[in-house]
Amino acid sequence: MRFLLTEEQRAFARSLDALLTAADTPAVVRSWSAGDPAGGRVLWSRIAEAGVFALAVPEAYHGVGPLPVDLAVAFVELGRHAVPGPVVETVLAAALLSARPEPAERLLPQLASGQALATVGAPYALDGDTADLVLTLRDGQVWRAPGARDIRRSLDPARRLAVPLPGGELLSPVVPPDAVLWARLATAAQALGVGLALLDRTVAHVKRRVQFGVPTGSFQAVKHRLADAKIALEFARPLLFGAALSMTPTDVAAAKVAACEAAYATARTALQLHGAIGYTAEYDLSLWLTKAGALRTAWGGPAECRATVLGGAGPGT
Repeated sequence: MRFLLTEEQRAFARSLDALLTAADTPAVVRSWSAGDPAGGRVLWSRIAEAGVFALAVPEAYHGVGPLPVDLAVAFVELGRHAVPGPVVETVLAAALLSARPEPAERLLPQLASGQALATVGAPYALDGDTADLVLTLRDGQVWRAPGARDIRRSLDPARRLAVPLPGGELLSPVVPPDAVLWARLATAAQALGVGLALLDRTVAHVKRRVQFGVPTGSFQAVKHRLADAKIALEFARPLLFGAALSMTPTDVAAAKVAACEAAYATARTALQLHGAIGYTAEYDLSLWLTKAGALRTAWGGPAECRATVLGGAGPGT
C-alpha cells in the first residue's frame, strides 16, 4: 500500500508554513516564555482562522473534523515553527468534550474558532495561567477547574506548568477511552516538526561554519551524524501518518516513540554540531532543543508507549 498526502493537504501545510514564517514565531516564543501571552494570542487566532483547531472538532459543533491525518499535517508545521501554547491540550480537550452533547455544544465552538485556549491537567496543566478553559482528569472523570496557580518551569521555558485549582464543574463522569490518542498523535506530529527544523538549521549551520579552511559539513563524521538524524525522522514520518489513518493505541504509541526519539536524537546532534553557541539560550536553536526534550515525555514517555506497543498497559497520561 502506498500512502501519499493529497495535493490539498500539501497546500495546507505550505499555507501554514507561510503564515508561521511571517509571524516571527521565535519572538513570540520568547515573549510567551517571559509571561507575556499577547503575541501568542494573536498567533493563536491566526492558526484557528486557518482551521487547525476545527480539525479536532466535529462538524456538529462548528468544526470540520475529526480529521486526524489533516491534524497531523498541521501539527508538523506547528512543531517546525516551535509554536507555543497548549496546542496539543486544546486538541485533547476537544476529544474529551466531544463525548457529551451539553458541554460539547457550549464549549467546542469556542475551541474551533480560537476564542478559547484549553488545557488539560494530569496532574499539571500546561499554560494553565493563560488558558481560558482548564480541564482536569480526576478519578476517571473530566472536570472543569476554576483556574490554575503555582506556576512552575519545565524543561522548555515556553511550557509553563500550573496546578489546577480544586473543585469546579463535572463535565463527564467518564474519560473517553480514546481521547488521549489524540494528544499522543498531535505530540508525535509536533515532535517530528521540531526534529525537521533542528535538522534544517543544523545543515545550514555546518555549511557556514569553517574549520581548517573548509566547511564543517564536508567532514565525514558530520555527514554521518546528519544522515542518521535524517533517516530516523524519515522513518518516523510514515509511522505518524499510518497512525493517523488507523488511530489505534498501538499505532499511535509507536508513532510517538519513533517521532519523539528521532527528534530527541536530532536535538543532541544539533547541539553537538553547533558547538558552544548551541548551549546559549539567546540563540534561537534553543527554542527547538528544549521542546524536543519536553515533548519526549508529554502524554506518555518512551517506556509507557513501548509497553502499549508490546501489548502492555493502555494509553494514559
